[in-house]
Amino acid sequence: MKKRAGPIAYVAAVALLCAAALGVVAASTVPDAAAAPKQPTLRVLVTNDDGVGAPGIDALVQGLRKLDGVQVTVVAPADNKSGSSDMTSPAPPATTQTATASGVPAIAVDGFPADTVNFALDGGIPTKPQLVASGVNAGQNLGPIAKVSGTVGAARAAVRRGVPAVAISQGSSEGVAPNYAAGVREAVHWVKRHRKALTTKNAKAPTNVANINVPTCTVGRVRGLVAVPSATTGDVTRTPNCLSKVKHPADDVVAYANGFAALSAVPPG
Repeated sequence: MKKRAGPIAYVAAVALLCAAALGVVAASTVPDAAAAPKQPTLRVLVTNDDGVGAPGIDALVQGLRKLDGVQVTVVAPADNKSGSSDMTSPAPPATTQTATASGVPAIAVDGFPADTVNFALDGGIPTKPQLVASGVNAGQNLGPIAKVSGTVGAARAAVRRGVPAVAISQGSSEGVAPNYAAGVREAVHWVKRHRKALTTKNAKAPTNVANINVPTCTVGRVRGLVAVPSATTGDVTRTPNCLSKVKHPADDVVAYANGFAALSAVPPG
């Protein structure tokens, strides 16, 4: 006469059956992570107008390099060229191999921000970038002064040559160091939102620079990103009120003053 399985053996058998069943369910309902399509590589040229050793460009480089499949190349002015707009040197400037503040390899150009873009697009780097990211600048570059900015000037030079560009500036508030991390967050979010368009073959040529200005809040925090027109007038030096209740700013100067990160379009001309 056969002995019936004891309670321990019975429980073990049930557990094995359940595990097998769960295995079948898991295989049929959970997608294989390895099979998920990879995003196309995005080639980003990073530059600025504060100089290759500035903290803002290093923060931006570090933020972009954390994104999967983003290839970052750094070409920036050898020293501070703030306020140089889209000026270029009369002859191709000298270049040297160097590094950012944290040691990321970079090329320093002994010229203006726009020179760095022209150098890269004229064969100075192995592959043409799909995006030029200029910043993060120390100080805001809002509406009426945007075209004076070397940060925006580098981006304008890129757009004129058919390469999409975003300029990122971190506002300065009295007695408070620029919060570069806030600017980097907005830059990374912008890249994520536009990545598909940037890597699409035969994409439309850009018509404007995406100009992002992020306040450094003394109280509160950045209230979010708003797309607004670029102002033609206004006080660009106001300390932002990040506790403001204004909901619908009219332009980038007003948005920034009321604690928003302002996204505006700047023509390349």
